[in-house]
Amino acid sequence: MKVLNVNTDVVPAPDEALRLLSLEGPAVLDLFAAASRIREKFKGREVKLCSIINGKSGQCPEDCAFCSQSARFRTNIPSYPLLSPDAILERAIQMKKLGAREFSIVTSGYNLSEEELDNIKKAVRLIKEKAGLGTCASLGDLSKEELLSLKEAGLDNYHHNLETAQSFFPEIVTTHSYDDKVGVVRMAREVGLKVCSGGIFGMGESHAQRVEMLMALKALNVDSIPINFLNPIPGTPLEGRNDLMPMECLKIISVARLLMPDKDILICGGREVNLRGLQSLMFFAGANGLMIGGYLTTKGRPEEEDLNLIKDLGLSPCNS
Repeated sequence: MKVLNVNTDVVPAPDEALRLLSLEGPAVLDLFAAASRIREKFKGREVKLCSIINGKSGQCPEDCAFCSQSARFRTNIPSYPLLSPDAILERAIQMKKLGAREFSIVTSGYNLSEEELDNIKKAVRLIKEKAGLGTCASLGDLSKEELLSLKEAGLDNYHHNLETAQSFFPEIVTTHSYDDKVGVVRMAREVGLKVCSGGIFGMGESHAQRVEMLMALKALNVDSIPINFLNPIPGTPLEGRNDLMPMECLKIISVARLLMPDKDILICGGREVNLRGLQSLMFFAGANGLMIGGYLTTKGRPEEEDLNLIKDLGLSPCNS
């Protein structure tokens, strides 16, 4: 089936998005071409680069089936309390030198103590003043007042993934609800923060559930969508799952672009494992951003390789 007539001026309905996810053969290349045209129209030829730091690791009481930081699983990852603001700043400066223009502080657990939150705010101020980077944080289920205090400290973006579709969520997490996730996203927007929210593909969800999650993100009008692909961690309930093929990952990226044409779509965790030798195609499939410098408890590839890839494709990192 050819898709040469994909109308890039019309956002697909859910049933059309599902059909596009199921394409095979030469028609898939037509899908990529349509998504690439939309990316160029809204985002040009610049690639947004972001980076994160695992600011507080391990001993999380939640039971997210994909996560190596849950205290319920034996994963042998490093566990440590919140890093100092100066240590976080040091990493931010390092990643700026490698091309990142946004830096995110990520902590394990589903909330923070008052002291931890104060130190995060100190780190945000330092990153703004001394590194000159855009600031982001992923700190779990914060209250509206806590989110507002972060914004007043200089935070630009709040990251809070939906993780998966509402209909599949109970298969992945039981210690908090999908509605909890949505509530935090809405509160972050209400206090004036930009919101970064996406999920993980390849956890056993159906094609229809992939569309369901993308439609939820579209309805929430989030500003950027981090797309992760499952990197199964030994010791977690999903350690043996490896369902995705590279072309399937690329189709997910393209459908996300068609559904949310003007949003930032960043490819994050699991890309090395799932896209493998086809990583260069993620931009032609519609992505306009990349996480560099590794992930929370897994390594990425060397930053120089990502920067060379962008250059070789005739693209360029965003300067701001």
